[in-house]
Order: sequence, then C-alpha cells, then structure tokens
Amino acid sequence: MIEVKTEEKIKEASIYGQITSLGHEQLVICYDEATGLKAIIGIHNTVLGPALGGTRMWNYTSEQEAITDVLRLSRGMTFKAAITGLNLGGGKAVIIGDPKLKNEAFLRRFGKFVQSLGGKYITAEDVNMKTSDMEYIAMETSHVTGLPEIKGGGGDPSPVTAYGAYLGMKAATKKAYGTDSLNGKKIAVQGIGQVGRHLIDHLVKEGAKVYITDIFEDRLKDVAQNTGAIVVAPDEIYDVDMDIYAPCALGATVNDDTLSRLKCQVISGAANNQLENEEKHGQILLDRGIVYAPDFLINAGGLINVYAEYLGGYNRELAYQQAEKIYDTCYAILNKSEKDQIPSQQAAIEMAWNRIQSIGKVKSTY
Repeated sequence: MIEVKTEEKIKEASIYGQITSLGHEQLVICYDEATGLKAIIGIHNTVLGPALGGTRMWNYTSEQEAITDVLRLSRGMTFKAAITGLNLGGGKAVIIGDPKLKNEAFLRRFGKFVQSLGGKYITAEDVNMKTSDMEYIAMETSHVTGLPEIKGGGGDPSPVTAYGAYLGMKAATKKAYGTDSLNGKKIAVQGIGQVGRHLIDHLVKEGAKVYITDIFEDRLKDVAQNTGAIVVAPDEIYDVDMDIYAPCALGATVNDDTLSRLKCQVISGAANNQLENEEKHGQILLDRGIVYAPDFLINAGGLINVYAEYLGGYNRELAYQQAEKIYDTCYAILNKSEKDQIPSQQAAIEMAWNRIQSIGKVKSTY
C-alpha cells in the first residue's frame, strides 16, 4: 500500500530527509560552470509513466527555496496526472537565476541534463519559459514537449490550462451557490500572465465583474483596457469584496494572513500549491465553508495539452475535450469532501493515490 505523503512533512535537516518525506524517487542537481546553468529536477513518482512536468526559471532567494519549490511542484504533478487519468508520473524542473540569462548554449546544456535521465523525465515550458526555449532544449534531447505548432508541437498550452481552470471554477461555484453561472459574480484574479489572461476572457464573456492585480503595471493597463477589469494593488486584492478568489500567480497565497482577510465563498484559480500549509489551511477552508477547487486538478489543462503532443499526432480539439472532464471530476471531489467532511485537497489526493495504487499492482515504476 502506498502511503500518502504530505508536504507538511518536509524536513529541513537534510535533502535526503526532504525527499523521503514527500515520497520522491529522485532529485537531480544540475550545474554547468561554462554557461552558468543551475537547475534542479525533481522526479516524484513514475508508477503511471514517465515524469512529465514543465521547467520554470525563477530568481530564487536561496537554493533551499528552489529545492522546496521543485519538491512541491513535482509532487503536485503526480497527483495532477493521476487524477486526470493520464499515463504519466510527476516531475518538475526549476532553473535558478534571472530569466535574462537564457541563451542557446544555456538551454541546450539543460537539455543535455534532461537527456541524461533516459526518458524518466520529460520537460515542457512553465513560468518564464516559452515554446521557443523548448526548441533549443529539443536540440539535445527528444524528451521534451510543448514545442511550437510550426514544429509539429502543441504550441502554447495556456489556453487549455485556462479553460480547465474556468470549468473547475464553474463546478466550485455550483457547489457553493447551486448554479454554475458566473454572471454577476465578483471575481478577483491574482496574476494575469498567459493563463490568467485567458481565464479573464472566459469570465468577462460570461458576465462576471472581474478585479485584477499583478506586479507588472503595463500588463494590468493592457488587460483593463481590453476587458473592463478593475485594477487593484497587489496587497489589496485580498480585501476586495468578492465571491471568488482566483490565484493565478505563484503559490502559497492562501495562508494565515490572507485567510483573515478573504471575503469569498469560493477559491478557484490556476496557480500551483495555493495552500501554504496543505493540511492546516485546507481544514480552515472546510471549517469556514469556503469551497476550494483543488489546484492540481483544475489547472491540469496544460498537462493534458502537452501529453497529447507527447503521444504524437497532436490534436488541440481532443485536448480541449479531455479538459472538459475537469468539471465533473471537480464536482465529484467537492461532493466527497462534503460527504466525508475532509478538505477537498485531501479528497483529491486520495482519489489520485487510489489510481496510483491500483496501477502499482501492474508495475512499480517507469
């Protein structure tokens, strides 16, 4: 029987302790002095298949912060693939540094590290990485997806990610209000990058009143002018009189500080690891009657998209059809959460592990 590992068990005493606590199979430290590349690849679980997960580049304040991020993200990818019904394991990579450092040699060197894993890890784009970056990585490894459409790939996966997040939000809204209509709902979207921007289009089209915030003022101005969304300062987004909070930037924005300020009935967004402390804050949301759409489920559209590319003969229409299942799965999890009186994130993790356990009887790891 596979033990459900929780992220709250991360031990800072040693790297091995952290890996063991969350049930990871492998943590790969990648360094190249010539190009300045510093990267970490986390492989969490490969029972269902090779570990597929994007690479993000971020100027982390410490190596420990980067390790914690890659461990949490790769774990989330395991659950995301399992609960979505994909034959994939969970992995993720982070590159430490300013995204301006990227160039051909830098990215191709990273591709060599990916290649050295022999297909156990497959990369794709994530924060601060683009389809064009995947082209350079693909020069050194075939274990890459998320390539531009002109190269036969699936292109930018963010529209599919946003579509899945939108459907998950509608399922959560139905649970909270008895109807999944977003018309007239006040929705605060934190982070208007590629996914957040596409999500806003869905919300505005349905008649929602949208509040937006981001650290990039030019982006805010553009989105506000084109959609009619109301701009809010980054730290004030938690105090907006809202029905739905949609975190679409980095994780851990649902925490002790924000929970005392949020006035919503639903939390449903595209960010990863939205709960700073999965067990503690998940329980608080349940106790307060706030409906929480599990993040790794409703933001699975991007993974669905790159998986379709990985299988060959990419078809975006089929990717959207697969993403449509997110609505029913989310609603089923929210019903299980209510019935069993457990946090929705826990209910989703249990559903994901049940599938991994079942397939684990057929094979152990990739």
